[in-house]
Amino acid sequence: GYLHAVKMTSEVFSYESLVHAVAGAVGSVTAMTVFFPLDTARLRLQVDENRKAKSTPAVLTDIIREEGLLAPYRGWFPVICSLCCSNFVYFYCFHCIKASWLKGKPSTPSTDLVIGIAAGIVNVLVTTPMWVVNTRLKLQGSKFHNADIRPTNYTGILDAFVQIIRREGVGALWNGTFPSLLLVLNPAMQFMIYEGLKRQLRRGSPRELSSLEVFVIGAIAKAVATAVTYPLQTIQSILRFNKPAEKSKLASSLWAVKSLLVSRVRKYGMLGLFKGLEAKLLQTVLTAALMFLLYEKIASCTFKVMGLSSSHYKKH
Repeated sequence: GYLHAVKMTSEVFSYESLVHAVAGAVGSVTAMTVFFPLDTARLRLQVDENRKAKSTPAVLTDIIREEGLLAPYRGWFPVICSLCCSNFVYFYCFHCIKASWLKGKPSTPSTDLVIGIAAGIVNVLVTTPMWVVNTRLKLQGSKFHNADIRPTNYTGILDAFVQIIRREGVGALWNGTFPSLLLVLNPAMQFMIYEGLKRQLRRGSPRELSSLEVFVIGAIAKAVATAVTYPLQTIQSILRFNKPAEKSKLASSLWAVKSLLVSRVRKYGMLGLFKGLEAKLLQTVLTAALMFLLYEKIASCTFKVMGLSSSHYKKH
């Protein structure tokens, strides 16, 4: 019976991770769609330096005025595809690693952080090419206020992959990987703060949190993680969009990150690193809070439907 039990647990764990992965992917896609225009505004503020740093609604109004009503949703499909894969990979890895490592023991903030970082690294290496294509498709056809930016013409996701590989080599698909690897701290910190706050709120009583509680702790976790890592995100957007002049190796990508940070500070002061932050905070905080909420609800409903007792679900 022992082997049977082991087989059962491993099946439940892989099945559980799958539920978490699907719930995470669906939750994030829904949340992202709702707040997508805010992300468009943020990306423009980061990449297009000649855009005056206006309030988010003002930037959106400009974009709609210059480029039409659907412009804030430009690049929605590739973003949703990438996001779906990305969150699926992240949640799946996070829960698989957690299950195999903890073997049912309760988790601590430091293990959550380490597991989050591990899941994040796998995720970055697997999904960066999609995000590179993504950033380019999203900015394609935009009216830039900066003359140095060369426009691109891709007909779609596959065409973008093909053209980038043909013109810039396979390596270009991993542009900006280095800041992305540093940025795995973002979801890792977010998960750590989220799980930590969740434990605090429960304080030993295994109750399900209310929607409002999940929404609020999801928001807090994301806000802190985003503010801390935002300067790197700005650099990452610029690197993904702009084709680097020389073939970048790790050293030069370290150097690129440093020099971009420095030149940004020289040009705009420390606050230049945070240009577009309020758009980003508004968007990510709302998106993350909604995502965590949907994710918890979908996961808990699925487990209920599948008849996995709630006590089993609560353990985590």
